[in-house]
Amino acid sequence: MLKGIDPLLSPDLLKVLAEMGHGDAIVIADANFTAQSLSRHPSGARPVLHLPGISVERCARAVLSLLPLDASVAQPITCMQVCGTPEGYLSAQQRSVVAMLEAEGHALPAQCEAVERFAFYDRVRAAQAIVLTGELQPYGNFIFQKGVLGEALVP
Repeated sequence: MLKGIDPLLSPDLLKVLAEMGHGDAIVIADANFTAQSLSRHPSGARPVLHLPGISVERCARAVLSLLPLDASVAQPITCMQVCGTPEGYLSAQQRSVVAMLEAEGHALPAQCEAVERFAFYDRVRAAQAIVLTGELQPYGNFIFQKGVLGEALVP
């Protein structure tokens, strides 16, 4: 246990977050997500970390307590578009996560991009890790792109 760090963040998850660099991404997914098959990659397997019983929103809150979002891209957050819905549609669970992101000052709703399921899977294959939660709401899958920590540049 460490002082000031959300106790939900396990040593394995803390290690992944600490090793991520600017532009790297982490997936926070629901319990139905195909994490094992998508974690396999020719360049090496991506870790799959399990947080059973935890919602995607709770996990995102814990991760983003340490992980800055990428300010150099327009949409550092990606969610999986619900199949068969019009562009821009978000499920109640997705809207709840986006509202939490805005309320806690992490991102504006426009910074979250909903992408088609198979395009989402392609992005997952490039992520550093997948956190598989106990979230039972389908399509509760997000990708967060890490930004930079540090002091402002001096001109």
